[in-house]
Amino acid sequence: MDIVSLFSGCGGLDLGFHQAGFKIIWANEYDKSIWNTYEFNHPETKLDKRDLRSIKPSEIPDCIGIIGGPPCQSWSEAGAGRGINDSRGQLFYNYVEIIKEKKPLFFLAENVSGILAKKHDHAFTEILYQFKDAGYEVTYKLLNASNYKVPQDRKRVIIVGYQERMGGAFKFPEGSNRVLTLRDAIYDLSKIEPVPVESEVNENRGTIPNHEYLEGGFSSIYMSRNRVRGWDEPSFTIQAGGRHAPIHPQARKMIWIGKDQWKFDEDSSKPSRRLSVRECARIQTFSDNFIFKYDHIANGYKMVGNAVPVNLAKSLAEKMLIDVQQYLNFGICTNLQTKQLATQLTLIKPSLLK
Repeated sequence: MDIVSLFSGCGGLDLGFHQAGFKIIWANEYDKSIWNTYEFNHPETKLDKRDLRSIKPSEIPDCIGIIGGPPCQSWSEAGAGRGINDSRGQLFYNYVEIIKEKKPLFFLAENVSGILAKKHDHAFTEILYQFKDAGYEVTYKLLNASNYKVPQDRKRVIIVGYQERMGGAFKFPEGSNRVLTLRDAIYDLSKIEPVPVESEVNENRGTIPNHEYLEGGFSSIYMSRNRVRGWDEPSFTIQAGGRHAPIHPQARKMIWIGKDQWKFDEDSSKPSRRLSVRECARIQTFSDNFIFKYDHIANGYKMVGNAVPVNLAKSLAEKMLIDVQQYLNFGICTNLQTKQLATQLTLIKPSLLK
């Protein structure tokens, strides 16, 4: 089943859908620092490197589904949060227009939890109704990746649309009862010394690809909250920057000393280092044969942190594959909810419907 990927990044979402049984025939990514990584790990996919705003929908191949995560910085709770008023936030409308033109059987869009903030109510509701007007049954949910075999607390909003002729809306899989931990993800790497890097990365990267970490001090912002989790806990969210990477679980613990103030345990002789790029990739459920290509370590952390965790993507894709196959085989997805979108929108926060 041929699908198209937009705002592809390094391709975590793409890889999950590929593992579930879909074929990504065309992808788009404008950030040149990511191109080598995407092409190396997705050799069978045509990567279009243009700004999506300059691409006509007619230039995008016909497909059964479109997936992608429009840039999330505009909706982030940690950032300025300008949402749709930011040029990056407006790329969501480009995504909507492509869906309207290409009319795939389904689409999936991923974004940060901040898109559900009250200040974005109007913009988010408008986006949902535009999908509805394009002929889709739309549902969304705030998911924690830790419920989908990802050893990390990572909350993201997933929006899924099914063409109305499929007979209903996507029903999110329940996920796993078992929460994976840092021990599950990276304990074996603790026996392999990572390479400290200040900025540029040379060809000698150690015995494990991408097993280098950003060295240097920690800002007051970083020290404003705890950054260390133990082996038997899931990781904090992997972010798109090395300076905000969590501390390795075998490092010194952080001690609370006051409001927004923490310090490392001064009585401990253990070193405190950030997780390596490879450790972050493991936590994002990339396998070690997925190689990140970069000359500066900041780009490595950026690619990993911006990705959709592979296992989360695969869990969603597996459910979507079943629904699509049932529709194609029988003309209706018998396991779908049969309510129309007007009813489906009752799942939306009441404030969004005012």
